[in-house]
Amino acid sequence: MAKKVLAAIKVGPSTTELRELDLPPVPDDAALLKVEVAGVCGTDVSQYRLPLRSGPLVMGHENVGRLARVGKTFAAQKGLNEGDLVFLEHYLPCGHCEWDHIGEYRHCAATEWFYDPKAIRYGYTSMDIAPGLWGGFSHYLYLPLNAVLHKVPVGLTPEEAGVATPMSNGIQWALIDGGIGYGSTVLIQGPGQQGLCCLMASKHAGADLVIVTGTSKDTRRLEVARAFGADHTIDVQQEDALARILEITDGGGVDVVVDCTVGAGTAPTFLGIEALKRRGGTMVVQGEGNQEFPNFPIGRLTRKGITLKSARGHSYRAVELALRQLASHRFPLDLMMTHTFTLAEVDYAIKSVGGQGAPGAIHVSVLPWK
Repeated sequence: MAKKVLAAIKVGPSTTELRELDLPPVPDDAALLKVEVAGVCGTDVSQYRLPLRSGPLVMGHENVGRLARVGKTFAAQKGLNEGDLVFLEHYLPCGHCEWDHIGEYRHCAATEWFYDPKAIRYGYTSMDIAPGLWGGFSHYLYLPLNAVLHKVPVGLTPEEAGVATPMSNGIQWALIDGGIGYGSTVLIQGPGQQGLCCLMASKHAGADLVIVTGTSKDTRRLEVARAFGADHTIDVQQEDALARILEITDGGGVDVVVDCTVGAGTAPTFLGIEALKRRGGTMVVQGEGNQEFPNFPIGRLTRKGITLKSARGHSYRAVELALRQLASHRFPLDLMMTHTFTLAEVDYAIKSVGGQGAPGAIHVSVLPWK
């Protein structure tokens, strides 16, 4: 193994440089991951535009790779060996709090990088924290003992396993948080990678009716949604979405709304509340940032007995189910896996997910060794 590692490093807002770094030593209780695939998330788009919070960093938090070096203690604790293909969760938990004991690492205080500058989360952590290899846009990643790994099922390629993060979110938000199951009627707002994974999870779980909404620029994504089994798709810029939903449901509305339209303003929330059934519906919202909602219809929410939940990350169980879902090959994933890029193209890859690079991007991956 070479003594140097090539990485794409964010050095400022929307600015990446390729650099060679020293490959760190691997103690007994650690490992090195040779990154095969690093997915690009919508969150990467917003984070990439921001100033550095401290030092430069290696982005990339949707990572699949093979264990290249494994310390004895690490191997014994994880039950893994060199050469194993694994999916790496981006959370680095403390390992002893109540959340970690139930596999809810996203809620562990040690992973809360936004508030705690010492917290480590893959794809978000400054290189000032040794050994600096905390992101997947690199040849190698460093794995301490508290890294959370999932073995990739046989028959699933690294590229397919690279969809595990949005698929985990889809299962978490739609099935675990939204309660979608056999016979459910569902509205999914936004046909991006998160929305499409919520769709696949819903159909696989037995939902009777799934409606997917998008805008006129989402024409291709809505076509993919239909290929994945969406019963109806609606262009909200061309149709009265609420009237169409009520027509489709014979006036009854849907059981569950999953809103994956980050940055679309307040309209999807209003639509979701009105599209839900008369009593007892559930709405799961992927709201981020500091968007204000001065006229939130709390009275309407209360009168309809709606349960409102936030769509934030995923649990250990959701990842395990996601890998099994992907390994079933029930859905034509190639329609969603639209682009791959090299380390030298990380800037363009991120901008493509944000709609400013390669046209038609849905799920985009960086292949560090390409």
